[in-house]
Amino acid sequence: MTKPSAKRASTQVSKMIKAPRKAVYQACLDPDAVASWRAPDNMKGQVHVFDAREGGTFRMSLTYQDPKHSPGGKTSEDTDTFQGKFIELVPDEKIVEVIKFESRDPRFAGEMKITTSFTDTDEGTEITVLCQDIPAGIRLEDNELAALIE
Repeated sequence: MTKPSAKRASTQVSKMIKAPRKAVYQACLDPDAVASWRAPDNMKGQVHVFDAREGGTFRMSLTYQDPKHSPGGKTSEDTDTFQGKFIELVPDEKIVEVIKFESRDPRFAGEMKITTSFTDTDEGTEITVLCQDIPAGIRLEDNELAALIE
């Protein structure tokens, strides 16, 4: 569900995961798991730096598996690289981070805030990802797909 913002766009998506909240939260702080779920189906993720603590930083690249059929990357012809910082970690409840794309294109400039929250349900854990201040060059539907955990 896409929500407009006065400054820049925001999106929020939710997904049910059949696992305990503690396990889902821990997976969101595991660099190997993050490399897998943050990469859309047509891309491969690679984590370069990952310091999962409040104030800790991370850097990651998403590379198109078939550059001939990609819309082009933000950082290079086939790659999106971004860096970020963990702002708030509330165990088993919430992760707040900010990210910034490495790009010379002003359409991808600025920081995007991502808040991931976890809620117990009868079926497992509902994970909700709120992305705020999405750079103008990012299609909202692409952002929603990338935010979903697989």
